[in-house]
Amino acid sequence: MPELPEVETVARTLRPHVEGCVITGATLLRDSSLHPLSLRPEDLQGCVITGVSRRGKLLLLELDAAQAARAELRGATGLRLALHLRMTGRLMTYAAHTAPGPHTRCVFDLTDAQGRERRLFFDDVRAFGLLLAGTPQTMQQWSFWRELGPEPLELTDAAFSARLDGRNSAIKAVLLDQKVIAGVGNIYADESLFAAGIDPRRKAASLSAAQRSRLLRCLKDVLELSISQCGSSIRDYRDANGNVGAFQNSFAVYGRNGQACKACGRALEKIKVAGRATVYCPHCQK
Repeated sequence: MPELPEVETVARTLRPHVEGCVITGATLLRDSSLHPLSLRPEDLQGCVITGVSRRGKLLLLELDAAQAARAELRGATGLRLALHLRMTGRLMTYAAHTAPGPHTRCVFDLTDAQGRERRLFFDDVRAFGLLLAGTPQTMQQWSFWRELGPEPLELTDAAFSARLDGRNSAIKAVLLDQKVIAGVGNIYADESLFAAGIDPRRKAASLSAAQRSRLLRCLKDVLELSISQCGSSIRDYRDANGNVGAFQNSFAVYGRNGQACKACGRALEKIKVAGRATVYCPHCQK
């Protein structure tokens, strides 16, 4: 599943293709890809895409509804389209009139300020992805959105430490909990815990102040490095230009079970933590 660096990369690469474009039409090709709370994609006709951003693992298209074809939307503020890419979701633009592919779940027809037309496809091979278009009030009804934790790149030491207080779950499980911190998944939990020298099974509350501070610093460093390398491409992930990421070439532990630790040279081991495959170094992580 794309994590924070991959979704951030999609947002950055999609932005120049769609920002400032008017949605002139939309077609939903798979009803199950639309959240029950969502407006229909065709309701967004006439809206202008004013920005592309991210919240946790969600990609967000910010919309200006002043000229929306649907009259009741014209006074709406804060309208946005949220897309959860899940495992195989992908957003890319194509030439106008390009036919949808076998895995295209939704099509948006766009026209830019110069009158040039293009199409935005939401493709999703495994069809686990999700779209939700709505106002801030609608978004607050979505429990996943409402309960998202803070962004890790914006956390202070004190705020991060407070989120670990009283938590007796394994630190890796806490990092994966989107209600605690938004955007971190299996790859970046493993990589940051290795960088910080912390056993993924340690109880979160048992970490010292120094360990908490080091873990947050390592988490930020790992995420920022991955963003600079356009994320990690393991199987399906591509950015909005169709390019793969490069951070998988820098993995210290993820997917390296049995290989030599890059720090001490001993064999890395694979265990399960919170039901997730976890690779770590028993010598370097305590």
